[in-house]
Amino acid sequence: MKNAVLFGVGMVSDTHRLALEASSHARLTAVCARRPERAVAYAEEHGISAVSLAEACADPDLDFAIVATPPNARTEIINALVQAGKPILMEKPVERSLAAATAIVEHCEGASLPLGIVFQHRMREASRKLAEFIADGTLGQLALAEINVPWWRDQGYYDTPGRGTIAQDGGGVLITQAIHTLDLALSLTGPVTQVQAMARTTKLHRMEAEDTVAAGLDFANGAVGTLTATTASFPGGAESITLHCTNASARLKSGELHIHWQDGRTETHGANAATGGGADPMAFTHAWHQGVLDDFVQAIETGRPPLVTGRAALKTHALIEALMESSLEGKRMKVPNV
Repeated sequence: MKNAVLFGVGMVSDTHRLALEASSHARLTAVCARRPERAVAYAEEHGISAVSLAEACADPDLDFAIVATPPNARTEIINALVQAGKPILMEKPVERSLAAATAIVEHCEGASLPLGIVFQHRMREASRKLAEFIADGTLGQLALAEINVPWWRDQGYYDTPGRGTIAQDGGGVLITQAIHTLDLALSLTGPVTQVQAMARTTKLHRMEAEDTVAAGLDFANGAVGTLTATTASFPGGAESITLHCTNASARLKSGELHIHWQDGRTETHGANAATGGGADPMAFTHAWHQGVLDDFVQAIETGRPPLVTGRAALKTHALIEALMESSLEGKRMKVPNV
């Protein structure tokens, strides 16, 4: 049983706590926050210890760290954890820009320190089943990919200081919400090479960053695709990935996989589940986080890479940066090969 320290007591902290309570591989024993009084209150409520960054790094009984702070508050934490040799499991995004994210990844790689990123959508039963179909080639070659994130956030969500800002979050719907679906899509389709995008802030929100993005995608394997991502789609719906291949079309939505074979057969895998696409951003199960946590613990015990490494997460960061640059420049942009 591994002991974890959680950095950050914000919106996702309870999801990690519940995941660890359900795990047979790890447990939450300590918490740290930028405001120590918040860590103390959280620790007292849940029967764990409140520690400082220095105390967490010096404690030999703390086996790994979960970093769930906003992306603008990680440099000092990561530097200290790397120095202490503590494996790191980090909430998305890695950082606010591709350059900053790359610096974190390279810092951990240089120290041979495990760095895993929480992209829990990969842990859904339906996602894993679709990955199997793609790996064994039964769907055939990908021709068209449709990626849709029709989410909703009310203005109160963005009225929280820092939300939807470049300084804290690094952007809007792409890097904060759609990043999960983009990571999952890339794991299934392979890399995107070029994009043409339009990013806007609709009249439904007062915020600095974008709340809506529409884009065309060119994939390395010759397929084409479309992306629509928004937090202005009231009342909000489940994100979906639809892959049209030469033998069948496969659609992931709400935790379910529907496959329509061109010979007339159909099949369904998984189960309908809330995904946090509506007014409550935390309306989803902690079971997917538990899968990520258990995988990470097994990875550090066996020496293999975690499900999503920091290096793998950079591919999604590169795509997001290219989409935003395309919108800003008003032209097609190449996606950096990272």
